[in-house]
Amino acid sequence: MSEIVAWAEAIQEQLVRWRRHLHQYPECSFEEKETAAFVANVLSEIPGIKVTRNVGGYGVVGKLERGGGRTIALRADMDALPIIEAAEVTYASKHRGVMHACGHDAHTAILLGAATLLSRSFHEDSDLNGTVLFLFQPAEESMDSEGKTGAVHLIEHGVLQDVEMAFALHVCPWHKKDTIQLHSGPSMGSIDVFKGTISGTGGHGAYPHLGNDPFWLLSQVLPALYALTARRISPLEEAVVSVGKISGGEANNVIPSEVQIEGTIRCYDETVRHLLKRDVAQAFDIAKVFGGRSQCLLTGGEPALMNHEKAVRLIQVVAAELYPQHSIVNEPYGLGSEDFAHIAKETTAALFFLGCQPESGQYDLHTDTFQIDESCLSKGTSIMAATAIAALKEKEEESSCH
Repeated sequence: MSEIVAWAEAIQEQLVRWRRHLHQYPECSFEEKETAAFVANVLSEIPGIKVTRNVGGYGVVGKLERGGGRTIALRADMDALPIIEAAEVTYASKHRGVMHACGHDAHTAILLGAATLLSRSFHEDSDLNGTVLFLFQPAEESMDSEGKTGAVHLIEHGVLQDVEMAFALHVCPWHKKDTIQLHSGPSMGSIDVFKGTISGTGGHGAYPHLGNDPFWLLSQVLPALYALTARRISPLEEAVVSVGKISGGEANNVIPSEVQIEGTIRCYDETVRHLLKRDVAQAFDIAKVFGGRSQCLLTGGEPALMNHEKAVRLIQVVAAELYPQHSIVNEPYGLGSEDFAHIAKETTAALFFLGCQPESGQYDLHTDTFQIDESCLSKGTSIMAATAIAALKEKEEESSCH
């Protein structure tokens, strides 16, 4: 353990090169062909790691094993977002309209670093036994036509069959590099997407009384949607309903016959989730009271991320040992969603947030200027690698006690 930090710092320049290469050549969900090829090629050069390509799509799995013992999984997501990058950096995206605006390039570089460190640990520590799976996952940001993200495809492919514990991280722009954020229990929100249509009759803008204006009908629906979490859900529950898109009409003097509205429902509790989905659908029915028509399609996404207390405690002990001067914030991460939640439903697992805020200021996730303090790369690498070692050693200690 005492050598892990030094080993990670020794490969910091390599971590930066990997991250910047990935940043320059981003690929959106379900399109990560070249990213996967890059990852597989790097993994194949690391001693002792067996590489499997095209797992659940463009997923890549590296396997490092020796002897018996438990199986641990470390996961990183690889996909980018459909955003035009505005950051003026030498390694800006070369794929216009696609950008690593959520730090998945950093996650991938960190996991490649962790694989490098663990390969060395297995070579130098003859008492280290067990299996570590390095899961490089596609499509965290989007679902396919069947409503499945990359994590679901990996699970259906059987990658978690023997996994006893799984760990992941996410770079965090609201914390500086000397801080990590941890939390047990519900830590990120579930997500459901609604797409609704409100229909009237439309007409001339000068004579709205002769038709049934769908925008006016929408104005009755919107307050109901925004009131749901304030008056239909307990104030003690965390939940939010947000409208992200409204579209309709073609000309400024023509009232259209219909408008479309899209948004999301997020919360921590499954009972609350069920109630909000029901109430959102009912809110659209308000249009019918005023003579309009409405439809509401709900698509289920990730469940809430439930971090297991045992896995969180292991990360906390490791982080405190490696970086005793760093701060550990014990708070939920918010209502953003993360498809690692699917993995956390299958095995003992935890995802932590790694501070990455540059000295120049905060650059938020999913924005066209998002950047990180790259010194976080070696820290994430050492914590991930050391956590895997601690998990393997913990199993050995449990066995020896029996």
